[in-house]
Amino acid sequence: MARLFVTGGNGMVGRNLRAHPGIAAWELLAPSRAELDLCDDRALRDWLARHRPDAVVHAAGVVGGIQANMAEPVRFLAENARIGLNLVTACREAGVPVLINLSSSCVYPRELGRDLSEEQILTGALEPTNEGYALAKILAMRLVDYACREDRGLQWRTLIPCNLYGPHDKFDPRQSHLLPAIIHKIHRARVEGHETVEIWGDGTARREFMYVGDLAEAILRALADPSVLPPVMNVGPGDDHAIADYYRIVAEVIGWQGRFTHDLGKPVGMRRKLLSVARQAEWGWAPRTGLREGIAATYAWYLEQQP
Repeated sequence: MARLFVTGGNGMVGRNLRAHPGIAAWELLAPSRAELDLCDDRALRDWLARHRPDAVVHAAGVVGGIQANMAEPVRFLAENARIGLNLVTACREAGVPVLINLSSSCVYPRELGRDLSEEQILTGALEPTNEGYALAKILAMRLVDYACREDRGLQWRTLIPCNLYGPHDKFDPRQSHLLPAIIHKIHRARVEGHETVEIWGDGTARREFMYVGDLAEAILRALADPSVLPPVMNVGPGDDHAIADYYRIVAEVIGWQGRFTHDLGKPVGMRRKLLSVARQAEWGWAPRTGLREGIAATYAWYLEQQP
């Protein structure tokens, strides 16, 4: 059985990938950070030399929402850049034939808004609130591309998912992304009897979200035959919603009937960030989980974690 090394195996993407039935086709290697620190270049090289994986999915990284990115830009750039550089160079040295590198939609210029196509990366300024994280992801993506230029035998590809949500997400408001933050806020409002919930900004900024289980499915399909993938490919549903719509749908799923207020002084990031899924369509795949269905499944998991 072929060996698959998943970095970030205890993160949201890693855990959902490990839970997918299709992972049974692989002998899974998913060391924790305590077992293998990807910031330690020597330890990583030694680990790869010992275990000799046939394929790697790179899902590790320091992640967080807008508050975390703004509070710790040095950490988001430095640690993620170190992890990406170490992983790609060590896999090259070890001769790993297949690598699926997971990037982020924040690599796109901030002013484009919609129809973000893969060739537009590095054509404009990045969103300042998460620029450090974006730069680190661009670094890893370019390293993957350069390695393939130098060695045509490598089946290394980069997938760029849109915003993700689902089981094993982070719901702490200091670290969470938009949808889990909304779920947490509205759940607390229902439990504590609050009549209002605050939205940062006017609620008209738009975001694209995909249920993380669908990304796990896409990763496994990519691993099955990476040769048919383009070097870089967006992954997402190809449609988006206003932030106010996400609040409304989450409130309906949770059963909270209060009203929303707006803090117009808070940052909201990019006004819109909708990926082009033309390459994904040519690949013949699309996510299957509807937004309301995915939010309900995520909320059910969230409730299971409550003390």
